[in-house]
Amino acid sequence: MPTILSIAEAVPEFEIKQEQAISFARELFSDRFKDIERLLKAFQNGQIEKRHIVKEIKWYKEERSFAEKNNAYIESAVTLGKQAIEDCLTNKSFLNRNIDCEEIDAIFYISTTGMATPSIEARIMNLLPFGEHTKRIPIWGLGCAGGAAGLSRAFEYCTAYPEALVLVLSVELCSLTFQRNDFSKSNLIGTSLFADGVACALVCGKKVNFGDLCAKKTSPAIINTQSTLMPDSLDVMGWDIRDQGLFVVFSRDIPTIIEEWLRPNVSKFLTQNGLELAAIEHFIAHPGGKKVIDAYIKSLGIPDSMTDISLEVLKKFGNMSSATILYVLKRFMEKGAEAGAYGLCTALGPGFSSELLLLKWG
Repeated sequence: MPTILSIAEAVPEFEIKQEQAISFARELFSDRFKDIERLLKAFQNGQIEKRHIVKEIKWYKEERSFAEKNNAYIESAVTLGKQAIEDCLTNKSFLNRNIDCEEIDAIFYISTTGMATPSIEARIMNLLPFGEHTKRIPIWGLGCAGGAAGLSRAFEYCTAYPEALVLVLSVELCSLTFQRNDFSKSNLIGTSLFADGVACALVCGKKVNFGDLCAKKTSPAIINTQSTLMPDSLDVMGWDIRDQGLFVVFSRDIPTIIEEWLRPNVSKFLTQNGLELAAIEHFIAHPGGKKVIDAYIKSLGIPDSMTDISLEVLKKFGNMSSATILYVLKRFMEKGAEAGAYGLCTALGPGFSSELLLLKWG
């Protein structure tokens, strides 16, 4: 089975404490919300302690055009994406030797927070020595589900080409989508949650001698995947695209939807693979927010402790859209697992949709 060999993060330069974010939101929004102090409790209740962004916080207080924000996206995406790739291919925690860029057969580029043509991976390929025939598969618009979807598409590629080495590069610069003149509650809640993050994963096919490459005793193989789209749910999550840029759509019903919809979806997936939920030892969940994590626990009936790593990533990094699941998975891989242990990787995104991956350490 295709195996995840290495993951690396590229953390943006500027750290913002949640107290700073509260002050920032109070300054910008207090004139438009009479109950601003009540609404600002969302920043505290979300249990996020700090986040990282690509610009100093004062940059976001000024009006910026869509073009200016998108140009900032391209610049930072190339710089941080290049760093994440280099660190992924030379990560001694996971690899016994460095992987050369020329050995990579394909790059899946995942993002929903900026646009570029040529796409970001093409720009990075002009800076790193990838082979000229490296396949490029940019994927845009999957939001928080994108990182898991990228791993799923890499699984399919490596199943078709079992000698392949594939990169999944996720770049999400959510702060650059911030709309200072959007006085909706969705924008306020988004401001309390979203952050910038970049991560890269290396996946190999089963004919690659990954035993020689792996520095860890075990690595997670991808056994199967499932993509699910909920009908008539386009208004749950996404972007409203206007002249000024990307305006967040964020339904307050998301936790309730998860509670009602996730367990049947997961149960069907596991049954098709001859398993029950009790067989899952590692729950690798995209932490969309504290309420989302609580909804996972309630829907699936799992112990709180199974979401500890997801919650820790949320506390230290916030919701980085598609990149977040790779941050969570990296920590599971660093911790290690016994051979034969099963893991379930899950992320939810616009559509409304879910991505599930069944993992097995071996």
